[in-house]
Amino acid sequence: MDEFLTPRPARLDDPEVIEMIDEVQQEYVRRYGGPDSTPLRVEEFMPPVGLLFVVGDAEGAVGMGGWRGHDDGPEAAGLLPGDAEIKRMYVRPRARGRGAARALLHAIEDSAAAAGRGRLVLETGLRQPEAIGLYTSSGYRPLVPKLGLYRHEEQSVCMVKDLGTAGAA
Repeated sequence: MDEFLTPRPARLDDPEVIEMIDEVQQEYVRRYGGPDSTPLRVEEFMPPVGLLFVVGDAEGAVGMGGWRGHDDGPEAAGLLPGDAEIKRMYVRPRARGRGAARALLHAIEDSAAAAGRGRLVLETGLRQPEAIGLYTSSGYRPLVPKLGLYRHEEQSVCMVKDLGTAGAA
């Protein structure tokens, strides 16, 4: 595994993040035929309700990922109080297979647990076997019923992991 810089907090409107969001949207277009339409707002990824991370190497930012809480509103349907959702996990192709995604996932899990979140939930898709493999090997299990904008899609895969904090079910 390459040595990556420690994941650092970033903002959803940071130019590095915007560039990677554009890249991951193109990845979704290639794999699913269209971009992810899930609405995201900068304030959802700012403490205490969420946090976004960027990880890099000597050449610059290579990945991102974050979590946001869902304590109310329509996107909280079916979730438990204290749940947080992983969003915008992405590693640039040049850095894949070098530990960047796992470093991001650890930072997300640690920060969500420190914020008192009981579980992490996520939605990915069958055409992202790398993501499913990462989450499965990190202790995530299927979440039924599914969540999110794509919960009724056959390609949708939802997963959950208990964080062992006070709010965990």
